[in-house]
Amino acid sequence: MYSNYALPFGIALSLILTTSPVGANPTDQKMPLAKLEDRNKTNQGLNTSDEPTGTLVLPQALALALTQNPELAAFSWETRAREAATLQARFFPNPTFGANAANFGNRVIRGFDGDVVTLELSQLIELGGKRAARTEAAALTKELADWDYETQRVNVLTQVSQTFIEVLTAQQRLVLTQQTQALANQMMATTSARVQAGKVSPVEETKARVALASVQIELMRAGKELEAARKRLAASWGSTEPRFEAVAGNLDAIQSLPTLASLLQRLANNPDLARWATEITQRQALITMEKAKAVPDVTATLGASKYLMPNDYALVVGFSIPLPVFDRNQGGILEAEHRLAKAEEERRSAEVRIATALNTAYQRLDAAHAEVSALRQEVMPGAQSAYDASREGYRLGKFGFLDVLDAQRILFGAKTQSLLALADYHKAVAEVERLIGGSLDENKQEALQ
Repeated sequence: MYSNYALPFGIALSLILTTSPVGANPTDQKMPLAKLEDRNKTNQGLNTSDEPTGTLVLPQALALALTQNPELAAFSWETRAREAATLQARFFPNPTFGANAANFGNRVIRGFDGDVVTLELSQLIELGGKRAARTEAAALTKELADWDYETQRVNVLTQVSQTFIEVLTAQQRLVLTQQTQALANQMMATTSARVQAGKVSPVEETKARVALASVQIELMRAGKELEAARKRLAASWGSTEPRFEAVAGNLDAIQSLPTLASLLQRLANNPDLARWATEITQRQALITMEKAKAVPDVTATLGASKYLMPNDYALVVGFSIPLPVFDRNQGGILEAEHRLAKAEEERRSAEVRIATALNTAYQRLDAAHAEVSALRQEVMPGAQSAYDASREGYRLGKFGFLDVLDAQRILFGAKTQSLLALADYHKAVAEVERLIGGSLDENKQEALQ
């Protein structure tokens, strides 16, 4: 049942977002995610008290979430509970021991001389394959719990990947805002010098102060957003206070997109769809179990009676069997058949829902990819050129302060837009790979397998 559903996050995202952090072993960047996770688990000793410090890379965050995520741990306990239920279903019914005494108060045989003491041992014998059907249904129910765990595992990996991207984006946005603040400080110094030299009006200095104050507010907001994103990432491995200093990655790396039709053909790898084969088989097993209940069971009895007055013994043998006159479990069988029909409809509904989700995610991915390409090829070069020209012209007295301010806003607005588009692209990649159960690049996935 298990497959490489975690692999997409170690292929596309680890290659896209992972760079060598300070103090990291450069050979780690060439290892598949599974090996990196195993190595991280070994280094950490699977101790929940361990917290990552320094610079964090995506495979480390994924490994921590796989081993220490509270929600994932809860699903693992449900799997163990279903396994115990499967064990219980295999047992035979317990035998029954009975004892009774007779002839108390008999007028002819007074006292205890005429009493009869009978000891019996009864055993329920299940017929119709009840035990086998019960065991099969319990085993399939346990497999469904495995699928639920697998689905939750993939959900956690996707969430961690997207939150990691948010932290990385917030970091770069903070750096971008700091650069804007540095330029605003330079403009403030240049404007003050020009005012003191009498080349421009003091109003220009006021405008520069307002622009600097606005950037400082934006810097404070960026810092708060980064802190919130860091806490969300730490929460994925059950921590309330992040101890890592930063995350490392490269948002600029993008790849060409496969067609939507080729991705739709890979939906069978989605765990939400793959589980339905087990679900249908389990519903069929429940029908078999309900039909087995219609076969009456036999209770066999073996015992002995002791007659106290003659001091003699007698064997007692018997059996009992219910007569299926009224109750032949008709309702239970019909209920199980209806639930099988319901499962068939739910599987078709899941296929439509997941195909629609993939279509939606792919459209977001395609739009983000197109936006990034357009910003790189058209917007960013023009905005940078306009800003450089306006800044130099202001220094030479050819342009006014508003011209420089507008050019600066356009440039850093384009940089912010590009950063957000890259974040949307990588988050959409994580969502698409979660839906198809593999990497966007099939060749890369096969190589790592």
